[in-house]
Amino acid sequence: METTNKYADIIHLSRPESPHRARMSMVDRGAQFSPFAALVGYDAAIAETARLTDFRIELTESAKQALSDQLRFLAESLRQQPQVSVLWFLPDERKSGGSYVRSRGTVKKVDAYRERLVLEEVEIPFGSIYELEEITP
Repeated sequence: METTNKYADIIHLSRPESPHRARMSMVDRGAQFSPFAALVGYDAAIAETARLTDFRIELTESAKQALSDQLRFLAESLRQQPQVSVLWFLPDERKSGGSYVRSRGTVKKVDAYRERLVLEEVEIPFGSIYELEEITP
């Protein structure tokens, strides 16, 4: 049985070129086979929905009074540059809730007008403070 190549008569010819269209680059040719994302941003939306946030814990009146006393004491002792550790609630920018963050540093100012505790690198609203401890050197 004799096998013949049915393309034997054209295998030696060069590839035809179109006189009207430029040859496609290898990058463009490869892009035809890249994955297609029909729902752009869908994966990010799913990840955002799955991200957990905490709810703010409401302080009792006695805890609020104790924090107020601590802030007053810090305001009076700014010359000693008190070091503090503050556990405070940072609201989430994208969804309800937030997270509790611990910040440590030197108290720069207790701003009663703007109701903020100013540390070296962060300003903390009084209403967000959950726990305030002075660190002894």
